[in-house]
Order: sequence, then C-alpha cells, then structure tokens
Amino acid sequence: MHRKTIVIALGGNAITREFEEGNIYQQFANTRRSLVGVVALVEQGHRVVLSHGNGPQVGNAMIRVEATRHLAPPLPLGIVVADLQGGMGYMIQQSLLNMLHRHNIQKEVVTIITQVVVRPDDPAIKNPTKFVGPIYPREQVEELQHLHRWILKEDRGRGWRRVVPSPEPVEIVEKNVIKELVANDRLVIAAGGGGIPVYLDREERLEGINAVIDKDLSAAILARDIGADELVILTGVEKVAIDFAKPTQRWLDHLTVAEAKQYLTEGQFPAGSMGPKIRGALNFLESGGKRVVITSIEMLAEAMQGKTGTVIEHDA
Repeated sequence: MHRKTIVIALGGNAITREFEEGNIYQQFANTRRSLVGVVALVEQGHRVVLSHGNGPQVGNAMIRVEATRHLAPPLPLGIVVADLQGGMGYMIQQSLLNMLHRHNIQKEVVTIITQVVVRPDDPAIKNPTKFVGPIYPREQVEELQHLHRWILKEDRGRGWRRVVPSPEPVEIVEKNVIKELVANDRLVIAAGGGGIPVYLDREERLEGINAVIDKDLSAAILARDIGADELVILTGVEKVAIDFAKPTQRWLDHLTVAEAKQYLTEGQFPAGSMGPKIRGALNFLESGGKRVVITSIEMLAEAMQGKTGTVIEHDA
C-alpha cells in the first residue's frame, strides 16, 4: 500500500453532541469513538494530521466568559480559540496515545497551537455572520451593543446572539513545523477550531482578530500547506447528496471538480452545511491535492477502503 499523508477534519459536534449535556466525561467518550477510524489509518502506515472543529465548545466557553465578567476580565475570542486548541488537543492527544498503545503502535502524538493568517480587508470582516456565545432576549440587545460594541443578530427560532466575522483562511503560520513533524512520523493535531485568526500589520507583525475561521476551509489550507496527498472531511452524513431532504434526493459516490463546482453554483450545497466542505475540497484539489473524501465519522475506515463516502477528484 502506498503510504500517504492524510489531513482529517473532525467536526466539533462529534465531541460535544447536541442531545447531551456535553460534560467532560461525555466529551472524552465521544473523542475515543471518533478516533477509531483514525487509528486504523495509522495502523496501515499512513501519516495523519488531525484537525477539529470547536463550535459547541466555543459556545460554552463564551457562556462562561459572560457569566463571570463581573469576577474576572473577559477573554477575547482569539484566546478562547487558543485555549480550546489546547484543551481539546489534550483530549484527542491522550485518547490517541492510549488507543495506539492498545494496538501496539509506538508513535508520538503532538498538538500544535496553530495560527491562521486572514486578510484584514476580507469583506467578511465588515459583515459578521457567524453566531457565537449565549442567546439573549430582544430587550437586552441595545444594551449589549452599546456596552460591548458587539453586533447582534437574530438566530432564527432561538433568540439574539453575537455575530463575528468568518474570513477566508490564507496560510498556516506553523506550516513548516507541522511538515517537519509529519516527515519525522509524528501524529499531529493542528488548526483546531479552524485555527486562531491573525493578520499581518504594516510591519509584517502578527496581530489577532476577533473572528472565527471555518474548520473545513482551514483544513484544506493546512492540507495544501503541508503537501498532503488527501483531505478527509468528516461530517454527520455518510455521503454527499444533491436535493438533500427532498423526494428527489440522490446520494453521490463520486464527484469531479467540474461537477462539484456546478452543484455549488446551483445552490445544492448551502453555506451553513455542506457548502464550506465542498469549497474546502475544491480549494485543496485546485492547489495540487489529489483526492478528497467526505463521509461520516463512523464510516471513515470503510470510506478509505472505497466502500462508502463521497470521493472528489480531478476531472478525468
């Protein structure tokens, strides 16, 4: 078997499930379940770099920040993302080490606190759309906007929430370190939560920005920057579909770049669900990547054997 370098993007919802409280014991249990397929790939000899989302975890962290504002200084969003990279990285790292040990695989695992460059003139910065943190009643909105200079929008059916920008990722700051670790056969956890968004000022210094980056788009940049062979995006469904949830729904086993672009243009992949995954896949393939697999966490091993999942590749 040809040994590949594979970047795997794991959703934060796999670790904190919607129907659970989300306590730390549940998060560890979910983390272990989500890594079974990853260990199988390592066992086959592939080099693996693991990225992860943090949506539910950021929400909980922001609730804690707001609830203790009168007791401790609030933390900016970039620090919250960095804290979660460390905390979630610890859970994933420990779980992987224990699972590798049970399989008699001697491999070191490391978590990299990862910064991701965005453009300060990205249009998304002037038009925040990403909901973060707790839900507020309508009567508090004006006060919060005045007090904290936040932008709040209605999260339909839930209430009013803070929105922050979600700019496009441009480059992984720590890419050379990650490449070196992978070349030396380390299993790397990087770009957690889409990475800590930073920009370069006029003197080429890194500065943080209150924003979040989509983890699938960031994983694609990570895969590009380290020269990965494949990108695997894990989500809640086994395959990509067109006409999703309609009587005409059709599951897709294979997509070419041209087909994926066409379906994306037609609106088959909405921005709030499959859209960023397809965009990330296209970004990776058009920057030199060979193959993208989109599947569910539970079906990762089978998808990598070609038994399920949706494969996106270059046109024949």
